Amino acid sequence: MELTTGRSRRPWSGLLPDPGPQRVLAAATLVNTFGSGMFVTSSALFFTRVIGLPTSQVALGLSAGGVVGLFAGIAGGRIADRWGARSTQLGIMLLGTLFMTCYLFVHTFWMFIVVACLTAAVHAANPASRDPLVRQFGGERPAAYRAYLQATTNLAIASGALLAGLAIQLDTREAYLSLLIGRTLAFVGCALLLLRLPGPPASPAGVRTKRRGHWVALRDRPFLAATLLNGIMEMHYIVPTFALPLWIVDHTQAPRWMVSVVLLLNTAMVASLQVYASRHVNSTEAAGRRMLWAGFALFSGLALMATAHGPTAWVAAGLLLVATAVYTVGELWHAAASMEYSFGLAVPHAQGQYSGVFGFGAGVGEALSPTVVAVLVLSWGRPGWLALGIVFLVVGALCRPVIAWTHRRYPPTGRGGETPDRDGEPALVG
Repeated sequence: MELTTGRSRRPWSGLLPDPGPQRVLAAATLVNTFGSGMFVTSSALFFTRVIGLPTSQVALGLSAGGVVGLFAGIAGGRIADRWGARSTQLGIMLLGTLFMTCYLFVHTFWMFIVVACLTAAVHAANPASRDPLVRQFGGERPAAYRAYLQATTNLAIASGALLAGLAIQLDTREAYLSLLIGRTLAFVGCALLLLRLPGPPASPAGVRTKRRGHWVALRDRPFLAATLLNGIMEMHYIVPTFALPLWIVDHTQAPRWMVSVVLLLNTAMVASLQVYASRHVNSTEAAGRRMLWAGFALFSGLALMATAHGPTAWVAAGLLLVATAVYTVGELWHAAASMEYSFGLAVPHAQGQYSGVFGFGAGVGEALSPTVVAVLVLSWGRPGWLALGIVFLVVGALCRPVIAWTHRRYPPTGRGGETPDRDGEPALVG
């Protein structure tokens, strides 16, 4: 994949962005998400085996952190718009370094609650404050670059999880502490790479001051509608990691090791096909079509998963493989569409707050998904799989009318290169 124009004689030029801000930002993303995958995979064991907390207290602390993270994303995006995304990202990396180090001194439940909330705030604020940099350095093919970063993220998290697996196998205090230190160093490494990015472009001081007082994203009803629909669609991410493993073990005749096989298939497809799936998703209209396709693919995958209940072991295993492949295609199309929504529906000067609001919607969907999916799929069985699939099908179908609503409220030149009114905001029509 060549992300920038011009030919290169380097044999690996199709795998990397050309030298410059794009490659620096990709490298920073790689380092940070590698550290994230490394620690997240082992964090529950670190909290219980090293700190010595009971599982119930760990769950409560992580839930509290999740609530804080919902609002921290919006705040992080707003700060990035006001003070500059590069400076905000550097601050977040430094805070991440400090807060992760604090885990070394945690020995009570209340200390754990505080540190868990602080680290969750950093985790949530990071993508919202980074997105303005992605927009700034996206180049002539921003959709391709965003897809490249998404694929980089998936690969880095998987690689970090693999390294964490080695430490988990050792199952010693020193091994878990090494993962914590590695996560801390990843924050530092990301910050050092971000220092190589150029500063933000200059903007007229008067315009910038005028814009600071506005929460544009929270008053953008079409965008909020798109955020709501995307938040509902986000519930599909819990299926491969939560619902499907339990369904395979408790409700099908398939071998138990099929849990690992389908997860490996899902991860491999996402890591290798995200860039390809995002091709031509370079407008909100194209994103609306992909959402429609995603709804249909997710529905089809869920229906196939439901049919795995009843047949013999090898028939069930074959159905699960096909179902996972179809379902993952829907996941890829949704990821491509949601990335375009997050950028294509945003006002450029307020990209941070738009990303924060969009992330809030996704976070709510992810928070509700375990309960919703458990009730529908694990309690209702086959009818529940179909009901969940119909939800995704309907959401996918509603996305295109929402895009049309957006275009009725904004001029044709809006969003990506809108004509602002005298207050520095896009001129609404109708």
